[in-house]
Amino acid sequence: MSITSAEIREKFIQFFEQRGHQRVPSASMIPANDPTLLFTNAGMVPFKDVFLGTDKRNYTRATSAQRCLRAGGKHNDLENVGYTARHHTFFEMLGNFSFGDYFKTEAIEFAWHFLTQELQLPAEKLWVTVFEEDDEAYDIWAKHIGVPEDRISRIGVKDNFWSMGDTGPCGPCSEVFYDHGPEVWGGPPGTPEEDGDRYIEIWNLVFMQYNRQADGTMEPLPNPSIDTGMGLERIAAILQGVHSNYEIDTFQALIKRSADIIGVSDLSSKSLRVIADHIRSCSFLIADGVMPSNEGRGYVLRRIIRRAVRHGNLLGAKQTFFYQLVDELVKLMGEAYPELVEKRHIIEDALKREEQQFEKTLERGLAILNDEIKQLSGNTLNGEVVFKLYDTYGFPMDLTADIARENELVIDEEGFNAAMQAQRERAQKASQFGVDYNAQVKATTKSVFDGYTEDKAQTTVVELFHEGTAVESLEAGQQGVVVLANTPFYAESGGQVGDTGVLLANQGRFEVTDTQYIGKAIAHHGQADCTIKLGDAVTAEIDSERRANIRRNHSATHLLHAALRDILGDHVQQKGSLVEAERMRFDFAHFEPLTKAQITELERVVNEQIRKNVRLTTQVMNIDEAKKAGAMALFGEKYDDDVRVVRMGEFSMELCGGTHVAATGDIGLFRITHETGIASGVRRLEVVTGAAAFEFMANQQAILNQLTADFKTDETGLLGKVDQLQSKYRELERKAEQLQQKLAQQAGGGLVQQAVEMNGHKVIVAQLEDTEAKALRGIVDDLKNQLGSGVVLLATAQGSKVSLIAGVTKDLTSIVKAGDLVNQAANVVGGKGGGRPDMAQAGGSNPEHLSEALATATSWLEQSFKK
Repeated sequence: MSITSAEIREKFIQFFEQRGHQRVPSASMIPANDPTLLFTNAGMVPFKDVFLGTDKRNYTRATSAQRCLRAGGKHNDLENVGYTARHHTFFEMLGNFSFGDYFKTEAIEFAWHFLTQELQLPAEKLWVTVFEEDDEAYDIWAKHIGVPEDRISRIGVKDNFWSMGDTGPCGPCSEVFYDHGPEVWGGPPGTPEEDGDRYIEIWNLVFMQYNRQADGTMEPLPNPSIDTGMGLERIAAILQGVHSNYEIDTFQALIKRSADIIGVSDLSSKSLRVIADHIRSCSFLIADGVMPSNEGRGYVLRRIIRRAVRHGNLLGAKQTFFYQLVDELVKLMGEAYPELVEKRHIIEDALKREEQQFEKTLERGLAILNDEIKQLSGNTLNGEVVFKLYDTYGFPMDLTADIARENELVIDEEGFNAAMQAQRERAQKASQFGVDYNAQVKATTKSVFDGYTEDKAQTTVVELFHEGTAVESLEAGQQGVVVLANTPFYAESGGQVGDTGVLLANQGRFEVTDTQYIGKAIAHHGQADCTIKLGDAVTAEIDSERRANIRRNHSATHLLHAALRDILGDHVQQKGSLVEAERMRFDFAHFEPLTKAQITELERVVNEQIRKNVRLTTQVMNIDEAKKAGAMALFGEKYDDDVRVVRMGEFSMELCGGTHVAATGDIGLFRITHETGIASGVRRLEVVTGAAAFEFMANQQAILNQLTADFKTDETGLLGKVDQLQSKYRELERKAEQLQQKLAQQAGGGLVQQAVEMNGHKVIVAQLEDTEAKALRGIVDDLKNQLGSGVVLLATAQGSKVSLIAGVTKDLTSIVKAGDLVNQAANVVGGKGGGRPDMAQAGGSNPEHLSEALATATSWLEQSFKK
């Protein structure tokens, strides 16, 4: 059967669409609002909340082709990519899902029909596994479908029982394997030879029927569900008559294009496989908003890019090449994934910049690694060296592992991990990946938010929690959580902080200090000064002044986002925001710092929109219609099928559930207070609006007034006064340096007479008082000229800082290296240094040990000259 990967993908989706399944587009590889996962690593991830019961969809059957990544955290296939037939960082998972609709019988029927009828795979080539205790699934396969019992394997918990985590939804699995025939070594699943390549898993059916508690008990789910996954690359290999995924149409096109760009002819190269795999994962990560950086997801992306670039260098790539593959990838997958087409230029630019940056460090790092390999007496690469390559030269450990493997070496992982301990502990503290799904407060209410138009509401208490447990009342003095039937309080989301205020009830009050979501419920966190019971009528009233300031700042983020794209380009994407009452913070994708002129232009454009006083309009629309209309969806946000669109005239249109001003003029004033970089390719702007912007300008004016008073001029003459002062300062600084140099030369002039003989060589070791560190180099050069042949080591201390410099005449550098000499002293004063064989400098922070340091260096010199 001749069929392309794209045709298989569409055939699968259409098959399930015809059987009542909703076609759902692939979600981002960055799990939305999910702290438990680094990346989307399976087709069911976008539906996790549906399976958990916290998200309701308007369909009970779904099908998708989900882009997935396994290159970090628990699921990490990176080191195997390129070396095996089926390991990838990026892969596509075809899936069909039932949310309490059909169960085992229908799921098995669908799978068998699609494989044997639609794809026309020979039934005798298919082998089935079931969980060893799942007699129901076994009987369906054997008695209903008719699979011979000698082709059904019962497998244990390790391979055939799926769980979302240590707790939460779980259930038995049933897998379908394809038999490649006796000419390929390997045995059926469950046999000692199962790791061979003859029997390959192509489809996994998960029967989600239990909820595992923290104590291990398994509670039956009220609505058993189905989660299936079939790897597109694996099924394509079978249908296209090849045994390796890298021989399918998509990979072959990428491999051939890589070979053309680099200029090689051997298409079987493992390095070409690595490059073809990595261009997919890198391109989709960037399309999903990730940029190369030194932490989190950005660091995983950087590792993958650098691994690909390094394999290109192994093939002899003479120029930046990796980004040139994006064009071919767009041709292959752009129709199925339009975000590739939309973000193509952003992807190319990011890849090119990262490759150029890596090239600057690659050559030196490889030289260090190759030197270390040459000096090895065994087959283990020192862990500290591996860490140095990582820490100093940006070499991820798996890149070093690749090189080690090519040289038949292993890495001292224990040593590397020891060197990384501090960083690992910090990363673990910052990470939240791992959640007990049943340890969270579970609210059953779906709260009604009426705070878009109201600051106060009459409502009813429907749920109460104290210390994470549902209760019937909160007593005076207790802290807890109150859930109301309807509320004007905004729960933190989309970067906007939660509201504060009061709930008035029973002649008392509940001070709301924060508002958060618990599932679909709006949870009011705070403390009561009276008893509050379920069913109580309350008046919910937000802090209106605080909310007004939050509104101003939130609306300003929309104007700023649009202005950034107008001024800097369409590559700008929002990467996060924090909207508070006092200020707002806006992170966005951009590769270089903003200039003063660009910041001024941003302020001009946004304030112009404020002065126009355009009324804001909101509309609830289907998400696909909203995107077609031009509404911007924000990075990392999870949207329902129906979304709220906030429009500010023709200038800005975004999907947003937050609260906003009635008209842009309500913002009052907009000022940018700070601009900085927070990661590679990500900038941050800090902004104030309204009264806070006025206060910011008033403070700036006060500083300006003070300066004009100090300089005895007005504002127009201030710059001229500053220029005069700077010129005078530079002249005085130049004269001071000349005077310092003369004094230093005088101080050093008498040192020649203090030279001592060491084995026939002249040596000067001395500490100079009241001498600037930058004058030492000139003194050393002068002393070397006067000595003709000799060694000089000088030191000076200023406060807690020590400066050392060593000079060696050319004729003696074969005996004494300046760098070795200066470090003898530097080690004693808590520092280190380096330089050329004839001149080296060092610093230190322990001046109290300077005499000892010079004595140590002198003893070392004596020993060196005796050798």
